[in-house]
Parts: sequence; C-alpha cells; structure tokens
Amino acid sequence: MPASVIDGKAIALEIQGEVAEQIKSRVAAGLRPPGLATILVGDDGASRIYVRNKRRACDAAGIRSFDHDLPGNTPQQALLELIDELNTDDDVDGILVQLPLPGHIEETLVIERITPTKDVDGFHTLNVGRLNSGQDAMVPCTPVGCLLMLKEVVGDRTGMQAIVVGRSNIVGKPMAALLLKEHCTVTIAHSRTRDLAGECRRADIVIAAVGRARMVKGAWIKPGATVIDVGINRIDDASRKSGTRLVGDVDFDETVKVAGAITPVPGGVGPMTIACLLQNTLTAACRQTGVPEPE
Repeated sequence: MPASVIDGKAIALEIQGEVAEQIKSRVAAGLRPPGLATILVGDDGASRIYVRNKRRACDAAGIRSFDHDLPGNTPQQALLELIDELNTDDDVDGILVQLPLPGHIEETLVIERITPTKDVDGFHTLNVGRLNSGQDAMVPCTPVGCLLMLKEVVGDRTGMQAIVVGRSNIVGKPMAALLLKEHCTVTIAHSRTRDLAGECRRADIVIAAVGRARMVKGAWIKPGATVIDVGINRIDDASRKSGTRLVGDVDFDETVKVAGAITPVPGGVGPMTIACLLQNTLTAACRQTGVPEPE
C-alpha cells in the first residue's frame, strides 16, 4: 500500500487561521497587532519570492509587515545600523533577514546583531543555546514545521529511532534537538556518513535536509517509516514549459511505495515554514508585551 501523503498546505492553513484568530482577540483586547520587519538585500529571485510570500501571509493573518528592500551593494554597516533601529522599535516584534546575503556581508555578524527576543528565525546563538539546553527559545521555523507535521501522523514518538540527514544550523541541528525533546533516539547523518543507506533503514522517522536532489532512495527506507523531505531542488525537465521542476532530497516516486507517510515537494514543508514564522512572530509579540503566549 502506498504511503499517505502529508498535506503541508492544509496543516499550514489551519495554523495560519489559528494565528489570525489569536491576533484578532489580541487587538480586541486593546493590544497592538504583532509587527514583523523583513529585510531583503539584493535581487536573488528565489529570495524575493520567499519574502513576498511571507509578507502576504503576514497581511492575511493581521501582522503588520515592515518591508526593507535594499540594493545588493548595501554596505554591511548600513545593514547593521538598520537592524539596530529595528531592535529599538517598539512596533517591531520580529526581525527577519532573508538569507543568503551578498558575499561582502558576514551572515553570522548580522544574525548576532538581532535582539534574541526579536529573532523569529531562531538563528541567534542565545536561542540556539536555549534550544539545546531545553529552555524556552525562538526555534527555527522549518524544524518546527517538520515536527508539527510529524505530530499529525505519528502518535507517541517516545523511543522511536529518528535520523536527520543534514547537519546545517538552520535545519539539521535544531531538528535533532527538537526530536530529542520528543524522546526520540536521534542520529545526525550527512553526505559523508559511512553506510548512509543502512543508517536510514534503521529509522522510524527520516528527516531529509541535505540539499541534494533525490539523494535518499526508496530502498533506504524502513517499511512504514515516516519521511519528511525538507529539500527544495530545481532540476531539468523537458516535459514542462519552464524546462525545470522542483524535487526534494528524497526520491518520492520510489519512497512513496515503501514509507507509511511522506511529505511532497512542493506542498509539504515549504508552507509550514511560513506558518511557523507567523506563529513565532505572535509568540515574540506576546513575550514583549507581557501577555500569555498562545497554547
């Protein structure tokens, strides 16, 4: 029997609706709506699409969007000064700097400049440390979205074998930390892992976030396992008008025949990332105004 396909779009719409209702209640109680500042440096096409989608989602949910589109040659110091201004702006609860940045700007320096309580991406060292020590933290949106999808299809995750294929600071490492909090037994693997296929076959949960098109094969998957595919890769496809199409890090056509549940690409993790950004922004607003956080 083929795997059930996890509908990330549907779950994301549900989360966005909940956030919108919570914001309506917040405003009705006399509080200002949450505010998110997004900073885009340069003209990278994919980044521009991501930022546009985030801003649209903010508007739909009732979050004020403060947009800053800067030319690609913006000096690093000018970007840091803008972040300093936003850090002290009481109407701004969250700051998101779209990555990657142009080569002349040091990403780590920019991330560390954001006040941790406004770091809705969860990339600041303080938030990373809090997550890994089991404290309340702003958690990166994509791993949170993956976990929420897991919860839709997997009941008690205690003791399950989970593997995260990928060790990035944005997805792989925080994903492993979240799975540990769920009492899973977690393996972090990557493209240089010896017998990667064998490691994957042991897992009840597979998170693929390695950035290589269709790298994870169906033969690597334990029958009935849950597979979350974080990858977004553009490959050639002569059958399409565009000449390309999007695929994940998992060979979907093979894996859907073996897994118990699997996310598609597109339509899986992507929508969840934006939904969790809205959730993080609302959480940041609650913390900064001293009101209870949403359940």
